[in-house]
Amino acid sequence: MTPPVRPAAVGERDEAVLARLQLLITRRLDGLLQGDYAGLLPGPGSEAGESREYRPGDDVRRMDWPVTARTTMPHVRRTVADRELETWLAVDLSASLDFGTGRWLKRDVVVAAAAALAHLTVRGGNRIGAVIGSGTEPPARASRWRAAPPPAGPGTLTRVPARSGRREAQALLRAVAHTPVRPGRSDLGALVDMLNRPPRRRGLAVVISDFLAPPQQWGRPLRKLRVRHDVLAIEVVDPRELELPDVGVLPVVDPETGELHEVQTADAGLRRRYADAAVAQRDAIAAQVRAAGAAHLRLRTDRDWLLDMVRFVAAQRHARTRGTTR
Repeated sequence: MTPPVRPAAVGERDEAVLARLQLLITRRLDGLLQGDYAGLLPGPGSEAGESREYRPGDDVRRMDWPVTARTTMPHVRRTVADRELETWLAVDLSASLDFGTGRWLKRDVVVAAAAALAHLTVRGGNRIGAVIGSGTEPPARASRWRAAPPPAGPGTLTRVPARSGRREAQALLRAVAHTPVRPGRSDLGALVDMLNRPPRRRGLAVVISDFLAPPQQWGRPLRKLRVRHDVLAIEVVDPRELELPDVGVLPVVDPETGELHEVQTADAGLRRRYADAAVAQRDAIAAQVRAAGAAHLRLRTDRDWLLDMVRFVAAQRHARTRGTTR
């Protein structure tokens, strides 16, 4: 029988994981993302920059009317990114994140994404803060196969103040990594809404979650957040959430409700319906993020998440500079 892991040992393991993660991120991001501004998205800035042609999705409040009148083509005024950007993370650590069939658990990818964002943010003296949520709603009623687990506590919505400096960023990552996962379904809308209160100066807001909560729960807070900030939604996905393998009778447990079901995966029709429902679910998530005007990055547990982040940064930079007038 394996002896139980002592809390101190768990803390030591988390510290070792964070140390290796920091080394990996530093080695692979340094040199790949060089430039005047190393963040994932530009700060809105206050200093006027160059103009470029208008593209669908641009903020109409930044229309450059004099240039538009001279060229007879709609133009928008670019702004120079603020040298000190305040970044806030909304980190969802609900029970559904304790799942993974690829190289990582979804929770591991969430922590890794937060570490990469912290590394990109603190360079240049920028400040980073976070709100962390875990299990804010009680589990659903028991299923007929299994008794419900004991009621969850009130849940946690923790705020880590925004500070600059590498040491403060490491403290923020420890707070994320050490947050216990509670049973129950978390309220992603309430977590996102914490970034709207109190009102802050314009900056970057990042929501990291699997977004399995109903889109109508978090869509409105995300749109409200986008009014004032640049928003990035990082969606964490496991391949088994997209399709089922043919492995016979498969017992599955919902970590948020405790419900147990036995699924006959040998049924080709069932696997097809599951895949179709998964595609519809992901399309609904993408549509809600797009409706909010937020950038969307999808990370998978069976892929190189850091390479996906680098490609996303490169694509964002290319999109920002395309069509710039000289």
